[in-house]
This record gives sequence, C-alpha cells and structure tokens, in this order.
Amino acid sequence: MSIHAVSPLFVGRARELAVLGDALVRARSGVSSTVLLGGEAGVGKTRLVREFIDRADDALALVGGCLELGTEGLPFAPFTAVLRGLVRQLGRDGVAALVPGGATRGLGRLLPEFGEPGKDGAEARARLFELVLGLLERLAEERPVLLVVEDAHWADRSTRDLLSFLVRYQRTAGRLLIVVTYRTDELHRTHPLRPMLAELGRVEWVARADLRRLTRREAVAQAASILEREPSPVDMDLIYARSEGNPLFVEALLSEAGGGDALPESLRDLLLASVERLPEETQELLRVASAGGQRIEHDLLSAVAGLDENALSRALRPAVAGNVLVVDGEGYGFRHALIREALHDDLLPGEHTRLHTRYAEALERDLSILPAPRGAIELAHHWHAAHDSTWALVSAWHAAAAARKSTAYDEQLRMLSRVLERWDQVPDAAERIGCDRLDVLKQIATVAHLAGEYERSLALANAALAELDHEADPIRTALVLRQRGLTRYDLGRAGYVDDLRRAAELVPADHPSKLRGQVLESLSRMLHGAEDWPEKIATAQLARELGREVGDANVEAHALISLTWARFGFSEIEAQLDAFAEARRIAADGEAYNALMRCAISESDALEGAGRHERAAQVARDGVQEAGHYGLARTSGTFLAINLAEPLVSLGRWDEALQVIEHALDLAPPAPYRASLQGYATDIALARGQPDRAEQLLGSSRNVLSRGTYRDQTVLPHLCREVRLLHARGEMDEAVRTAARALEERDLVSTPRYDWPVLVTFARLLTSVVPPGLRLGPAAGPAPQPGALAQLGASLLPRLRALGQEVETEGDLEQAHRLTFTALIGPEPPLDDAAELGAWQVKAWDLAVGAWMALRQPYAEAMSLVGAAQAALAAGDRQEAATRLTRARELAGRLGATPLLEQLDAFGRRARIGGPEEVGDGQPLGLTARELEVLREVTNGRSNREIAGALFISIKTVSVHVSNILAKLGVSTRGEAAATAHRLRLFDAP
Repeated sequence: MSIHAVSPLFVGRARELAVLGDALVRARSGVSSTVLLGGEAGVGKTRLVREFIDRADDALALVGGCLELGTEGLPFAPFTAVLRGLVRQLGRDGVAALVPGGATRGLGRLLPEFGEPGKDGAEARARLFELVLGLLERLAEERPVLLVVEDAHWADRSTRDLLSFLVRYQRTAGRLLIVVTYRTDELHRTHPLRPMLAELGRVEWVARADLRRLTRREAVAQAASILEREPSPVDMDLIYARSEGNPLFVEALLSEAGGGDALPESLRDLLLASVERLPEETQELLRVASAGGQRIEHDLLSAVAGLDENALSRALRPAVAGNVLVVDGEGYGFRHALIREALHDDLLPGEHTRLHTRYAEALERDLSILPAPRGAIELAHHWHAAHDSTWALVSAWHAAAAARKSTAYDEQLRMLSRVLERWDQVPDAAERIGCDRLDVLKQIATVAHLAGEYERSLALANAALAELDHEADPIRTALVLRQRGLTRYDLGRAGYVDDLRRAAELVPADHPSKLRGQVLESLSRMLHGAEDWPEKIATAQLARELGREVGDANVEAHALISLTWARFGFSEIEAQLDAFAEARRIAADGEAYNALMRCAISESDALEGAGRHERAAQVARDGVQEAGHYGLARTSGTFLAINLAEPLVSLGRWDEALQVIEHALDLAPPAPYRASLQGYATDIALARGQPDRAEQLLGSSRNVLSRGTYRDQTVLPHLCREVRLLHARGEMDEAVRTAARALEERDLVSTPRYDWPVLVTFARLLTSVVPPGLRLGPAAGPAPQPGALAQLGASLLPRLRALGQEVETEGDLEQAHRLTFTALIGPEPPLDDAAELGAWQVKAWDLAVGAWMALRQPYAEAMSLVGAAQAALAAGDRQEAATRLTRARELAGRLGATPLLEQLDAFGRRARIGGPEEVGDGQPLGLTARELEVLREVTNGRSNREIAGALFISIKTVSVHVSNILAKLGVSTRGEAAATAHRLRLFDAP
C-alpha cells in the first residue's frame, strides 16, 4: 500500500519550529538558550530536529544521542559522538587548537585520540566539564552553535551532570543553542531525568516544548504524502484509530495496511511486522543487531554476525533501504528504538544468551572495536546479559576502572556494585580480580562518596567495618574509617571526628606513610571546637611533618593552613597572610590544586573576618578565576564566590554581589554552597524591603540546612536572617520566641565572628519591643505597664547582656559589632541621671558609627547613624541630629535600602528635622494624637480590652481607632500595623 516508508512532507509542527527558531534568533544575537523537547516514542522528535537543522544552515550543528544499554546508558555517549564528529570535520589538531590552552588530555576521557587523561578524581571531572564548555565557547566565536542531545531519557548520570552544567553555564558561550530531546512516556515517577528537567525548567533561559500527536487532518496529510495519494476515509479512520496520531505508528500502519485483517494488534507486533517483510537473512541480521544496542559499530556487527563483507552488505542493504536501520557514521542505528526493543524482546531465551555471548567474545578478542570506555562497559553488559557470572564479574571490574578514567563515577559505582552482586557466584573471584571482597566494599564506599551517594557510602563503609578485624587488619580498617568520617562530615552526622581519631590510632606511627599523613591532616581540619585547639595544633603539626617527609605536598599544605587558623586570630592578620603564602608556595610546587584552592578560600576568609573587605574581595575574585583555570569552577570556584559575595555585601556593592551570586548559582554548586550564596542574597533582599523574595531564598536554604548538622559559620547567619525576616513581617511574638529559644539552646560565645552579629540582631529586636524606661532604667523616663511581649523581651535582656560580656572580641570587625551591641543594650549598670544617660548614648553611638565608617561598611554605618541621630536629639542637639540623619539618608539611598529610608523619613517627620514635611495635622502618617496612643499600645501587643483600660476609653472606641489606624497605614492587620510602627521606630525615644 505504501510508496514511501517515511513521509517526504514534514507535517505540522509549526509551533515547535517557531520555538526553536526564536531560540536560534536569540543565539545569533549572542543570547544563548536551551529548548527541552519532549514527546512520546515515535511522535517525531528526531524528525523535527533534523528539519530544524536543515533550516539553520548558518549554525554549526553538533548532534549526539544517548545510548541505551540494557536498562542503562553509556557515560557521556552524546558528547563522545559530538567530539568524534568534530574530529572527522576538523581533524584532531583542529579540535586541539580550539581547546583553551591546548590542554586536550582531559578530552581523552571522551576520545582516546586525545591521549591518556591525567589524574582521576573529582577535580578531573570538573576539568572535563570546563573543557567541553570551553570548546563550545570557541566554536561559538566563529558561528552560532546548535548542540543537540537526543534521547536524554537514556542518559546516564554523568551525561545528565555534564548536560546540566552546560545549560546552566551556557551564557558564557555566547551564540550557543542547546536542544535536548527525551521521551515523555519513559519518565515514570522515579525516573532520574524528571528532577533534572524540573530544575532546568526554572532556569530563565530554558524553554520547554512538548510534541503533541498529530491531528486527524495532519495524519491525513502525512498518509497522503507517504502514499502519494489521499487514503480512503475508511482506511484513514482505521489508521488514525490505531495510531492515535503518532507519526511513527501511522508510517508503520501504512506499511502493513495491505495485510488487511493481518494488521497487528499491538505496537510490538506492528513493528515486527514491518521487519518481517524483509528478506530472511536481513531479519536474522537485525535480530543479531538488536542485542548490540540502539547503535552498533560496523566492525562489531561484522565480527558477531560471522559474515564476510559481501554477505554482510547484502543483508544490510534491505534494512537500510527499508528504513529499519540508518547509517550513523561508522555504524548503524535503528530508525526507532522501539523497533530494536521489539526485536530484542522477541528473541528466545537461548538466542538471547548466545547472542550476548557472541558480542562479549568479539569484544574480548578486540576491545578496540569500540572507543574507551564504551568497549569495557559494553563488554560487561554483554557478559551480564549472557548470564555468565564469572566473566560478568571480571568484565565489570575492568569496566569500573575504565569508567573512573572518564570520571564517570556513577557508572563506576554501578560496575563495582555488579562485582559485589556476582561475588558469591564466583568461587575464585578474589584471584580473578586481584583483591578480596573487603577491598571491593571499601572501593565502592569511596566511589559512592565521589558520586554523591553519601547514604550508600555510609552503609557500605559500615558493612565493611562490620566484616573487618580491626586488630588483625588495621590499615584497611583505618582507610574505611577515614572514608566513613569524611562521609559523615558531609552528611552532617555525628561521629566523624571519632572515626578519624580511631583511624589515626590504627595507622602505625613508627614509620612515616602517606596514609598516616592523610588521616592526621583530615582529623586536624575537622577539629573546630575551642576545646580541641591543642589537639588540632599538635595533629596538624605532625601531619605537616609527615607530608614533608613522604613528599605529599597536598597534606603538607593543608596541614599548614589548619595550623595557621589555629595559631592566629584576626588581630594577627599579617602573620596569617604570611603563613597562607607559604602554604600556597608548597601547594604550587607540588601541583596540589586542591590545597591551592583552600589557600585562596582561607586567605579571603581571614581578610573578611579582619574587616579588610576590599582585599578579601580581590583575593576571592582571583581565586574564582584560578578555579576556572584548574577546571574547578563548580566546586572551589563557587565556594570562593561565597567569599567574594560576603565582602561585597559588607562594602555595600550589593548589585555586584548579586551578579556574583547569580553567576555562581548558574554553575549548579553543591547544596550547602548554594544555601550560603542564597543567604547573602537574602541579606540584600531584607535590607531592600523585599520580604517575599527573602522568604523564598530563606526557604531554599532552610531545606538544605534541615538535612544535616552544620557549623556556626552556616547556622548562625541563617538564624539572624530568620529573626530579621520575622521582624520585617511584623511577626514580633514569633521573632522574640525564636530569639528566646536560641539564647536558651545555642552556644553563642565560642565563635565570636558569628556570635556578635546574632547578639546585635537580638539586641535590635528587643530594643524595638521593650520600652526605654523598662530596659534603660528611670533615666530614660517612666516605664509603662508592659504587655506580654514587652515582658518576654525584658526577661531576655539580662541573658543577652551577660553574653555580650562573655564573648571575646578580636579584630576591628568584631569590635564594631561590640560597640553597636553596647549602644543598643545601654549602660551597665543603668544610669540614674537623664543628662548623663543622654551623653553616654551619644558617645556610644558615635563610637559605633566611627568603627563602621573605618571599615567602609555603609549599611552598618547608616543603621548606627539612626541611633546616633536619636541620641543627639534626646540630648537636645538638633543640629547634630540633623547632620547624622542626612548622612544616614545619603547612605541608605545609595544602597536602595527602602525600609531604612522609610524609618529615617518617619524619624525626621516626628522630630521635625531634615526630611519631608509633616503630613495631616502634624502627627506622623496623618495619625491623631489619640490614634498614636492606641497604636503604641497595639505595638506593645495589648488587646482592645487592655488598651481601653489603659487609656480609660471604651472597647468600642478602641475598635474605631484601630480601624482608622489600619486604613491610614494601608495595612490589614494589627500585626502589620505594629510592624510598620517598629520599622519606622515611631515610639523610640528621640
């Protein structure tokens, strides 16, 4: 019945072509983008992409597909295909010339033509990702680049990680359009591609397009093009009912429609029927090919089929001509994966085993038929599918080693897991692979950690430790304990220090070894408590000596960095910097890139802690660039972005900080790094009066922190943000309760750098809810009868004062926090004379202002200037109050700190100094004197009945006043009214 196997006419898809076309227009103009193209099997994704490529003749099209291998994909398969295509076009040297710096060894993980790759490890994986991106960037300099990754539903995790990295970071490549296709009907609830698509779908420059089925009208047009005539309505009704508009099914149904009643009842039967019309020798060859996967190399098919070239060509030609197979480079691919699946599923059990055995034997004879590491992984797959336990185990062991060279840790983990699964089925397994089961367990635990499978790594380490004889086998026990300690640390689980201490006890101390140096260095790095300082110093010193003795620059440099943190404080910053410089020299001489990155991280962190924000920012910025050079942009680079954002926030360069944060988040950093970056964005959102944005960011950080136990440098800034957000939203009761819980439960004295901001935040909160007379004594005026909230706040002040006296102060930054805290909390003991109190407050606030000014922190300076202006006005010096107010308004305006500007304007109106004129009858915000009295009581948390009793008016009158207040303030609840009063500091003592 059919004339053409495939419709010559491209039917429908105008909307999808428009989406792709618009994306290409943006790419041509230098705005990179990504299109995620989904659709069920056979709906025409590949045809759409090919039509689009034909129309995008000015773009360089790079196409690679993910390969199914059983139920598992091959690592980096589409990128290997893309690179192979580029080598065919440009030659190896031509591609090498495009790689930044000409350093192509990393590409050897994708194609062996580029040589043996360097060291394995997480850094190697990061460098590979950066190399691929850099290659695309260079290509995009010449012309627009269209990168197509097909069949992403078969992508292994390594491919997904690299693809996600490219999408998130593609804007640096300029004229790059990425198109990703995937089967929507394959994405079951637990499919690993689902969360990736959801995450990428939230990226600003990513668009999603779903290919729908054809309408009946479009299916008729497709059929007419295939048949070169319009089918009869009866035939078309049957075909459309069967195909339900799936273009592939329409094609197949039309191909077999001549069979009448013999039309297949299921898709599998339909697809096999399209094969059965081919010659018998071709069908047999297709059955052989189906066991080889979706794509099979010509040489491998020839070896397995056992045919000479002439016979093989005779059998292949009908399959290619019938569009069952398509020529793909040096091999062949099935026109649709469903055809291969149907053929493979139709094999008899004996055929299945024999075919996979033949593939395995062919690869054993010549593994070079396939590029590395694909050959080793496919060999392992075929022995596994052939149910040969011995060779399945051995080949999986070798495949794991090949996967590691490509930094494909998930595939390495899968192969090693298969070794473990087969272990009991192979009596001489240890002899065959050269290590025992415990070694396999230990290695799987390490690889699981590298692959990010922390829970699995922990379980495997526990299993290994349960089987190990700790006394008889101390070295392996120490190795596993070190691994478990590192994993526990990453998971925020208790016991990591105990594991490392025990590992250190087990490694012999009577002769130097790299293992002992590594264990001691890891232990010293993770001793953070002040009580652990002597042990940290002694352990780091010993690790440093061992590193020097055995020639391990990484251990020596890391140990010196740990020693530096333990020996010097922020008041000894110059000594710190000298020591970090020495560690950097050691690391550079030994090419210890990980230690080099830690040098940059530590130096920038120390500078920021000492209040040297400009230099901290420069060191961090240089470190970010250095991380990119080493291929570590996603790891060390994003950590350094945290260290860059922090001083930029301190310096008031908020827009620049947000750009740094956005760029780092584009790289998809690890979750704890992401939370820290979002924390600084939260600080800016709160300061600029964007509580909804702050809540969104804080919620994301909250999710990360809830999954582990983190250090003060992460937890305490988050606590400050939680309280500040509650304060900004007017949820004063909850804010005070949160502060109360923290004062009761948390250690707020051990890490002064992070303790002082918490104490200052709590002091600001409590001074806003506790009336001056209650917290400063009689010199501040009479104390009104406090409400429940004021009473709770007042009860916390003694504990807060005590902490302020207990926390140490080191360096200019901590001193500025201490001065601010002192000015907020008031003199101790309280002063009896009002004039004396006023003079004390002026001096206290001016000291704080001077400290922040010297540090060049404009927001902190502006906040302190508010207190200084209020103190000057209370002391009767209106001119000095106006001067401070003007300076604060200038700083707040430059920063875009809207809430602070509103507070300053309200203070100016209330005090009638500098700023907008009074409104209404001269009272703030147009409120009457009585309404101000009622609002004061509302702010103190009193009910209408309590307010009525205090002001000697009826409850109904209070209700009327509250309604008027809400209308004038433009708010809808009493809590919002109280928040407005707090924010504008309407009732602070002038």
